[in-house]
Amino acid sequence: MRITAVIIRILRQFLRDKRTLGLMIFAPMLILALMNVVFTDQEPTMNVGLVGEVQSLQAIEDENLQFTLIDSEEDGWERIEESEIDAFLTQEKIVLEGSNPSTNKAILLKLQKMNQPDENKELPFDIEYAYGSESMEMFDNIGPFLIVFFVFFFVFLIAGVSFLRERTTGTLERLMATPIKRWELVIGYVVGFGIFTLIQSSIIVLFTIYILDIQMAGNILSILFVTFTVAITALTLGTLLSAFARNELQMIQFIPLVVVPQVFFSGLFSIEAMPSWLQKVSLVMPLTYAGEAMKDIMIRGKGIEEIYSNILLLFGFSLLFILLNIKALKKYRPT
Repeated sequence: MRITAVIIRILRQFLRDKRTLGLMIFAPMLILALMNVVFTDQEPTMNVGLVGEVQSLQAIEDENLQFTLIDSEEDGWERIEESEIDAFLTQEKIVLEGSNPSTNKAILLKLQKMNQPDENKELPFDIEYAYGSESMEMFDNIGPFLIVFFVFFFVFLIAGVSFLRERTTGTLERLMATPIKRWELVIGYVVGFGIFTLIQSSIIVLFTIYILDIQMAGNILSILFVTFTVAITALTLGTLLSAFARNELQMIQFIPLVVVPQVFFSGLFSIEAMPSWLQKVSLVMPLTYAGEAMKDIMIRGKGIEEIYSNILLLFGFSLLFILLNIKALKKYRPT
């Protein structure tokens, strides 16, 4: 009878907590649905530019290989820099964009089959890489995305739980009883936590570059700046969502709904291979812009001036989350 009483109490507790019940059912369904779409065997379309007499290759049909006629080799380099094509081919050589090893191998394999039925023979072209090199490993490609994801994940979790604890222990109510304004309180928390996120971000970046020896083509100060921007975005989002949680468990419940889906849109997986309607979802994911900015710096060697649009969007997300957080604190004090 005592065991039965415990079982009944637990069941009633779950039935009363609609959020936990819904999360247990719908969150796994959401993540599994995303994984089904992402991991479906869909090979992205690769765009190869053709210069000069090799333009005759455009007659070859391949559903995953798209040919584009370009005027000159200089035009090919410009299109690669603007991410319009994945490679371009002249009579003497093939130039690969180079930032994605799997794309490089897929293009070379398809061109080899078109020119040489015997796979053991080498391509009759010299191979050049706009970014990266032949020795570039998969970790060099996904490393920039892993950095921003882990920074985002841990800052989001720690900031959210810490801000929630301030509320559950009564600290927030006592602060709100003072003359401090809501916006001053939010800014104070953001700056205070921001100092520690700056230290954390710096340690993660330095460890990845100098200990794990990941490829680094850009400026390390640019990397640190982007990483800190990501941390601020995660910090402001974590403090915002903590206002809608009653305890640490409910704060953790936001992870599969807010953080995990962003993994699929951060650049870790090929967005181009996803359905077009799903690609649009990536536009509202902060990690989409963070991952792209990190890849541009670490692999393509670009500077802040070339990725400023992504930086501005991340700051825009942070500002939006701060304003929403100030509004969420209205329930504690209207001014």
